[in-house]
Amino acid sequence: MSGTRLNKYIASSGLCSRRKADELIDSGAVMVNGKKVNELGYIVQQKDKVFVNGKLIHPIKHEYYRFYKPAGYITTADDEKGRKTIYDLLPESLHKLKPVGRLDKDSTGLLILTNDGELINELTHPSAKVPKLYRVSINGKISQNDIDKMYKGIEIEPQKTAYAQVDVIEIDNSHTVMEILLYQGLNRQIRKMFEFLGFQVVSLKRVQHATITLEGLKRGEFKPIKPRQIKDLRNFLNKIASKND
Repeated sequence: MSGTRLNKYIASSGLCSRRKADELIDSGAVMVNGKKVNELGYIVQQKDKVFVNGKLIHPIKHEYYRFYKPAGYITTADDEKGRKTIYDLLPESLHKLKPVGRLDKDSTGLLILTNDGELINELTHPSAKVPKLYRVSINGKISQNDIDKMYKGIEIEPQKTAYAQVDVIEIDNSHTVMEILLYQGLNRQIRKMFEFLGFQVVSLKRVQHATITLEGLKRGEFKPIKPRQIKDLRNFLNKIASKND
């Protein structure tokens, strides 16, 4: 048996990404069979026992789901204010899964749920620039000048510039419906950009994250992501990573 690289073994436990695992190994936080291991390329065999910060870890079976978040729910497991969360809509068997990124309370659409910490990191790390597609409606007629401003960048907070690509679907004097493509993950980014431009967002729905789409889901519904879809997603992320190197 060839075994598994130590960083991959740690990541497969759901503890962290491979990059973070490398940091843990380098810092001396990892022990294998009672001995500290600092070698990044160390190979873990089937009978080996791996400890991180004194805790025994095991690889877990990764699960992947698509979920259509309705409005009125926040994207977290617990809320100090007692607000409704997405986990109020999900069976207890899925409560161990984490959302990939967030949607604010009033927003709807696609959330990927998984216990694969490495995949979460690959999809959300700022350097990855993974595309996310939204269908957005605002209360007014957007101009080409506004669209250009969104593409060139709007400072939504001090030293935080947000960018967006806009494709108008419907427009009249009272409303505009658009598809908006983001490569960032700033908090309430779309809403803040339109607020800066003097518009109010009427509805905001995420319809795609990387290669995973909302297609075939009803509000509040969840479905497993097929192994083929996960394979396609990983291939897509690998292509992005190679371009960013």
